[in-house]
Amino acid sequence: MKPDDALLVRGGATRHCVHGMRAGQSSDGCDWVADEVAVALEFNGIAHAVMLATPLDLEDFALGFSLSEGILANRAELYDVEQVESRLGITLKLEVAGAAFARLKDRRRSMAGRTGCGLCGAESLSHVTRVLPTLPDGVPLYRRAVVRAMRELPALQTLQHATGAVHAAAWCSHSGEINLLREDVGRHNALDKLIGGMAATRLPETSSGFIVVTSRASFEMVQKTVAAGVPLLAAISAPTSLAISTAQAARLALIGFARGDDMVVYAHPERLALETWSANSVCKSTT
Repeated sequence: MKPDDALLVRGGATRHCVHGMRAGQSSDGCDWVADEVAVALEFNGIAHAVMLATPLDLEDFALGFSLSEGILANRAELYDVEQVESRLGITLKLEVAGAAFARLKDRRRSMAGRTGCGLCGAESLSHVTRVLPTLPDGVPLYRRAVVRAMRELPALQTLQHATGAVHAAAWCSHSGEINLLREDVGRHNALDKLIGGMAATRLPETSSGFIVVTSRASFEMVQKTVAAGVPLLAAISAPTSLAISTAQAARLALIGFARGDDMVVYAHPERLALETWSANSVCKSTT
C-alpha cells in the first residue's frame, strides 16, 4: 500500500468497485470515493448540531467549528474532545468551560435546523448575522503571494487527487507559502478544520497571512475567516453579495476567481500591496 493510500484508508475515502466507459471502451476497476458521514457535536452532554463531513481531522473540526461559530472565545475553553463511533455516524463529545456553555445556550435557537447551506432553518432575520470584530490594519499582502498559494494548492490536495469530490482550505504565510491545509466534502467543514488546526498547532501570528479556499466565497466563509482574525480570504470561485458586504464591514480583503495570475478583488483592495506583476518575478513593492 502506498503512503497516500494509507492516509485515505484512515477515514478519508473508501475503495469501490466500478464499471467505466471511456472512448467507447468499457472496463472494470476500483476507484477511491470520498467518505461522508453524519458527525454530531455535543457540548457538555447537550446535542447541538449534526453535520455531514469527511471523517478526517475531526478534533480540528470540533475546535474550529466551536471557535468560528463563537461558542468558544479561545482554545483554552475547550477541555477535551471524545470521538464516539456508531452505525449511525460519529459523535464528538466536547467538554467546554462554563462560560462557553452559557454562551452556547444563548445561541442555540439561532442554530436550529442549520445545514450545509449555512443558514437554513434560522428562526429569524436577527439570527442570520452576528457581531463580528473589525480586523485591524496590518502589513499589506502581495497579489503575487495569492497567486503562489493558488498554484501550490492542487499538489497538496491528497484527498481531492484521489476522489475528485472534496474542497480544501489552506492557511498561507505572508509570502504565499502554504503552512496548513485541510480537506472535506463540505467547504464550510474544510474551513472549520483549518481554523481548528491553526488554533491547535499555535501557528505564528495568523493576522500576517491569509486563507485560500477551493470553493465560492459564501457569507459564512467570510464570517468564519473574520472570526479567525485572518485579514484576507481568496476563493477560486465567486463571492456572494452578502459575503462582499460582510467583508467590507469587517475590513476583510475578499478575492474571488483567483486562478492563475488572475483575480478579482471585491473588498478592501488596500490590503494588497502594489507590485511588479510578472509570472516569474519576485514580489517587490513599487511604492
